[in-house]
Amino acid sequence: MFNQFGSTAETLSKASAVVLRIGTDAHLYDDPEDVNIAPLLDSKFESEKCEALKRLLALIAQGFDVSNFFPQVVKNVASQSSEVKKLVYLYLLQYAEKRPNEALLSINYFQKDLGDPNPLVRAWALRTMAGIRLHDIAPLALAAVSKGARDPAVYVRKCAANALPKLHDLRLEEHAPAIEELVGMLLNDHSPGVVGAAAAAFTSICPNNFKLIRKNYKKLCQILPDVEEWGQILLIGTLLRYVVARHGLVRESLMLSLNGMDTNGFCEKDDLVRDLTLDKEDGGKSDSFDVNLVNAVSKCYIEGPDEYLSRSSCPDTVTSGFDSKETTSIAHNEDVKILLQCTSPLLWSNNSAVVLAAAGVQWIMAPLEDVKKIVKPLLFLLRSSSASKYVVLCNILVFAKAAPSLFAPHFENFFICSSDAYQVKAHKLEMLSLIATASSISSILREFEDYIKDPDRRFAADTIAAIGLCAKRLPTIPTTCLDGLLALVRQENFAGNLEFVDGEAGVLVQAVMSIQTIIERDPHSHEKVIIQLFRSLDSIKVAAARATIIWMVGVYCSLGPIIPRMLTTLTKYLAWSFKSEAPETKLQILNTTAKVLLSAEVDDFQILKRIMVYMLELGECDLSYDIRDRTRLLKKLLSYKLASHEPAEDSVASQENIAVHVVEHIFGKKLKPFTPLALNNKFFLPGSLSHIVLHAAPGYEPLPKPCSFVFEEHDQLLNLNRQREAGAELDGSQESSETVDEDGSSDYDSESSVGSEFSSDEMMVSNDASDQAAPLIQISETSVSADQEELRSKRALDLWLDDQPSTANQTRSASNSNQSSYAKISIGDIGSRVKPKSYSLLDPGNGSGLKVDYTFLSEVSTVSPLHVCVEVLFENSSGEPILDVKLEDEESMKVADSSEQTLVGNANASYNNVPTLVPVEEISCLEARQSVKRLIQVRFHHHLLPMRLSLHYNGKKVPVKLRPDLGYLVKPFSMSIEEYLATESRLPGMFEYSRRCTFDDHVKDSRMENGKDKFLSICECITLKVLSNSNLHLVSVDLPVANTLEDATGLRIRFSSKILSSEIPLLITITVEGKCTEVLNLIVKINCEETVFGLNLLNRIANFMVEPFSLTN
Repeated sequence: MFNQFGSTAETLSKASAVVLRIGTDAHLYDDPEDVNIAPLLDSKFESEKCEALKRLLALIAQGFDVSNFFPQVVKNVASQSSEVKKLVYLYLLQYAEKRPNEALLSINYFQKDLGDPNPLVRAWALRTMAGIRLHDIAPLALAAVSKGARDPAVYVRKCAANALPKLHDLRLEEHAPAIEELVGMLLNDHSPGVVGAAAAAFTSICPNNFKLIRKNYKKLCQILPDVEEWGQILLIGTLLRYVVARHGLVRESLMLSLNGMDTNGFCEKDDLVRDLTLDKEDGGKSDSFDVNLVNAVSKCYIEGPDEYLSRSSCPDTVTSGFDSKETTSIAHNEDVKILLQCTSPLLWSNNSAVVLAAAGVQWIMAPLEDVKKIVKPLLFLLRSSSASKYVVLCNILVFAKAAPSLFAPHFENFFICSSDAYQVKAHKLEMLSLIATASSISSILREFEDYIKDPDRRFAADTIAAIGLCAKRLPTIPTTCLDGLLALVRQENFAGNLEFVDGEAGVLVQAVMSIQTIIERDPHSHEKVIIQLFRSLDSIKVAAARATIIWMVGVYCSLGPIIPRMLTTLTKYLAWSFKSEAPETKLQILNTTAKVLLSAEVDDFQILKRIMVYMLELGECDLSYDIRDRTRLLKKLLSYKLASHEPAEDSVASQENIAVHVVEHIFGKKLKPFTPLALNNKFFLPGSLSHIVLHAAPGYEPLPKPCSFVFEEHDQLLNLNRQREAGAELDGSQESSETVDEDGSSDYDSESSVGSEFSSDEMMVSNDASDQAAPLIQISETSVSADQEELRSKRALDLWLDDQPSTANQTRSASNSNQSSYAKISIGDIGSRVKPKSYSLLDPGNGSGLKVDYTFLSEVSTVSPLHVCVEVLFENSSGEPILDVKLEDEESMKVADSSEQTLVGNANASYNNVPTLVPVEEISCLEARQSVKRLIQVRFHHHLLPMRLSLHYNGKKVPVKLRPDLGYLVKPFSMSIEEYLATESRLPGMFEYSRRCTFDDHVKDSRMENGKDKFLSICECITLKVLSNSNLHLVSVDLPVANTLEDATGLRIRFSSKILSSEIPLLITITVEGKCTEVLNLIVKINCEETVFGLNLLNRIANFMVEPFSLTN
């Protein structure tokens, strides 16, 4: 009934699939040959274009070639929709190399998008230009990246840092210095995200250009905890390489403290080593560090495993310790201290790779007593991360081989779990055999007993091998281990043929080899064990196990009084079973019989000789080539022995026979089995992929040579002094001296300029009463050339969002061409007229009549240089009293427990993500219409983010935000005009940025109508407005002498300051353009190394200069 409504399993599954796809883009993958894509790309609706582009990207993800749509997609790059732009950029990245001509047509749109107000659009355009790997647009892409590196948006600067390696891959040799300079500038960024991307760019572009790191080393260490996790890995490696190259290895570290110097010894084994070792009663090698292995590890880190092993394998090469000049002491090296302090909190990072990188720094550079702090983080990582457990174990193994006592107390952490993979189990067994001590071996052996019963017989065989290693290392347990291994060999399940039983044969072979390993340490005390193995030959049918026991017969044939009397019986048994043995066993039988014959006594010589002849005859007829060749060799070598009737007959007659010496060399000496030490001694830096692949992975680089980066600071200071002397001797000529910054790595030398020579007595603005009598305007004796003015104007950067280049430079150059001298204007004591701006913290409507305003003060904080003084005004606007008024910072209370992770040092070296508020005295009662002032001292963690506070009153709690004022995050820095110009000349190019704005406060000044000098009024208005909104020092006010009475063009006001958080100088120059009675155009220029802070302050100054301001105060 109602069959038309019937349903089947197929229809139900289709219906459920449709329901699951509702609201998703799964339908985009349905039709690879959709014919509607082309019309949708030409649609006038943005939504249809977006749908078509999504289908194209879906086809690209499925592997289809959709490059035929390239022309239609390119024209949509001019779309106003950000979603369409984003999809077009993704498409262009895929096919730009296949269609270079069409891609070049879209470059103009990319350049236009670089000036878009939306930072996401700017970032997309930048990423696309850098991703188009065409040499034709490489210079344009480099210019775009250079502009993006100075962008005020963090995301754009991060994209610029990510784009640098792409440009570097194009092999632009002529632009390599510019690219490296951009890397250095981005490393100096204040955003952790930008620094992480810059560290990746540094690693791939110029990993050995340590000059870039030297300039920003302390800052990079401070910002390291806030960098994204994958950026932290690269940044840690970069900082470690810099410290090693700059200062060398640390004498107190594990790498050097266990190895004395040949001639200039600096450290021998001392109490530090004994503090880290276990109790003496444990005994064994685990009680101390393996000095030879530690030396090998340190050499491999510096030289590389392959070079170290090739050098150490040469007999003529002498391995020596590090020279004292290649080392440093942590007690006198601040760089090493800062590196260890900033990486110590990262040992508890959520990212396992970060933990390994931080542990590597502590392992290589930390003092010997601090190395143990890496143990618990590594063990925690081993327990918590199953995905990276194998990688972590590979690194822990290296640490344990060199310093087993570090992990010996934590042996239980390496017990096997049933869910562990085989590779993890094998590494854990190796760890247990390395760190076993006399106190822990009993627990470890009990665990091994359970492991032997594991169904995975390969793992059981590895366990038996670990037992042998433990018995070989610890002299107190061989008897216990031997008893267990012999019992295992005698088990009934090993009797019979085990060749076709999976894994069981390997268990038996490993048990025999472990017994042989234990016996090898002291054969004379284990004679009975050897005899038991000989007697078990008949029951053991595994070829490899039989071959090992037969080999022991030949090695220990003359051991003790009992074994020599058993040789005749044993050789008869071997001759009887020779035909049925495996080839490897036959080879051992031939060798063993030859050894027994050489050491035979007189009574047994004839019997053994006949047995040897019989075996040689059997071997000559064997089907195996190897056995036949071995038989012919032995027959030729033993010919003199087989021809004699007694063992002593050949002692004199055959002295000239060379075969005697060959036989004695081969069979007369005990040969030790070969162990692949070269493979095990390949040590790589912690966290490297090379630990897994057991060879130097592509891109692996050892640490640089210690103290290979030498910075000639003395020569740099001499050059700087010479430049300053040359600048002071300028006499107004048109020479433009090249100034090099103190780091010597700037590429803007050709653009630097030296300002005019001014007398400090004439240029300093004095506020003393004695200066009131000085002339208002003083003529400067030094003239400024027009060429220098043009050079300065060309250094100014255009606005970030301007599409067209500014023409102000041409105007200024033309207007200044006739101006050759300046006059100083003294504006008197203007500080008393400065009234700081007030901000509202809480209005009466939201505060039940309580009004709270705050004003930033220019006073110096008594707590630390990083704090800002703020005056808070509490006013009761209601008719009732307000009780218990108090301001608190709850965020600082929340993170009190995490204070241990902050860096230890002075105030400037510390870095705390949470702002600090000095406790404020509580107002117990605020009467009606009463107002009370309180001075608070705060520290903002970022110059743009507000500080969250809690205002308590009348039992209520109101959240408020104290917003920072950029103008008061600096402090006045007094300097002369000569010092100002010298500092300005060292901050050109990327450290200089400007912005234009208008100013009309002087027009509204009523005092201009009273006959007051117009130039003086303009200077006072500008200076008063700047000082009322920021905490600066007025350096000078200059006016061109050639100006007319109505022309204020060229008027220049200079301010100087230092950033509170970094003590970096910040210079502000305001240049006036226009008539005195009209609205003026101001060019505000800032020179500062901290680009982000300088740009934000520049915008802040330009904004408050436009705001109306009253001068009647």
